[in-house]
Amino acid sequence: MNFGTDHRVSLECRVLYLVGGLGLGGLERQLFDLLSVMDRGRYKPAVAVWRYSHDDHYNQAISSLDVPVISIGDELSRLGKLQALRNLVSSIRPKVIHSYSFYTNFAAWWAARGMGTIPVGSSQNTFSFERQDSGKILGRLCGRWPSAQVYNSFNAEQEARQSKTMFRPQRIYVVTNGVDLHRFSPRPHPDRGYILAIGSLFQRKRWDRLIRAVALLTSNGVRAEVVHVGSGPLRSELEAMTRSLGVEHLFQFLGNRHDLPALLGDAAFLTHTADVEGCPNVVLETMACGRAVVGTSAGDIPYLVDDGKTGFVVPKEDGVALADRMATLLNDRELCRRMGDAGRTKAEQAFGLDRFRSGIFSAYRAEGWGDM
Repeated sequence: MNFGTDHRVSLECRVLYLVGGLGLGGLERQLFDLLSVMDRGRYKPAVAVWRYSHDDHYNQAISSLDVPVISIGDELSRLGKLQALRNLVSSIRPKVIHSYSFYTNFAAWWAARGMGTIPVGSSQNTFSFERQDSGKILGRLCGRWPSAQVYNSFNAEQEARQSKTMFRPQRIYVVTNGVDLHRFSPRPHPDRGYILAIGSLFQRKRWDRLIRAVALLTSNGVRAEVVHVGSGPLRSELEAMTRSLGVEHLFQFLGNRHDLPALLGDAAFLTHTADVEGCPNVVLETMACGRAVVGTSAGDIPYLVDDGKTGFVVPKEDGVALADRMATLLNDRELCRRMGDAGRTKAEQAFGLDRFRSGIFSAYRAEGWGDM
């Protein structure tokens, strides 16, 4: 449904989610999971999309839940979209409008003004990254408005609170991501298995660290086979790097895949090498599948992974430590299994979708929605 060209939209909606797009990504997955476990009959959710594409993966998935997906109007200018969103809120009068993408935060706040609708913003990454990624002016506006925002990372909350800028939210609710514990479930540990790496091929993910670590292991006589899942602009550059370091035969770049539970089931463990993170879904999913994690100290990874128990956390710039922890798990499969089993236990205790949904709706209640 395209509200930009059709102002006759009529639907009952108590919670309107505003999202930048519905492609294959972490925040889109979290929105889908939230919608899948909420009482949709009671809360009547709908999703408004700033940059709509009919072919986006989660457009189809969310529609399958009988949740209306509304395009703000791709043919409109940015100002035109702001007005269209405000018209939509005026038309359906939701109790809450929750911006699920940082760069749509200000739009949600603007659309809710004077409508009796509670605006809530979001941050899915570090405070500084979100502001920089959104642009100098928009980043400031979205960092400040709405005054209440849900962050998925304790690290991001701490960074925002320590920031000296006035362009930060007044109230921050931390709700770490959840994982579908049925879809991502334990499987028998493989006799050998590969190292799995999942994430977009962007600079901030620092897959060059993983390639260097594999090269270091190879020079020390340790064979480390890596399967990478994800797409992005650096694929050719990273493939060239594997060739230059003589480890191209140890890497497979699969691109985007929809069978992550199966890929995790065949993996020995996961390695995550990012510089910048919020609360990475892939770490939760890996632990839910009963696999250990070797991750850098980015974002909330130190909160998620219990170092020495469910995996290892290494300093971001310590490539030797990264290779060493990978070698430890490659050479001690029993330790790898124990860490994976401990990860599943923690996932069951702390990462379930019921906890995730409860945290989101607690934020709505704190902001004044009293008839929930």
